[in-house]
Amino acid sequence: MSKKKKLLEKIKNNPANVRFCDICKVAESYGFKFKNQKGSHVTYGREGIYEKLNFQDTNGNTPGYQVRQLLNILEKYALED
Repeated sequence: MSKKKKLLEKIKNNPANVRFCDICKVAESYGFKFKNQKGSHVTYGREGIYEKLNFQDTNGNTPGYQVRQLLNILEKYALED
């Protein structure tokens, strides 16, 4: 199993406790590009996908609802390998 898949499985198993750097790595590994940063919020986008991803660094972690948004977009657009 690749590192990308292992990290995604880890995130799926516990979306309430995901490190900010890990969620950014997963987004980038699935083709999302860094768009903007304002304070603790970072946005990512991908060509062909209307929705933007917004992640917040809260003491090194990301809020669970933002993790679930990423997982929903990956499933909706069948981006999971």
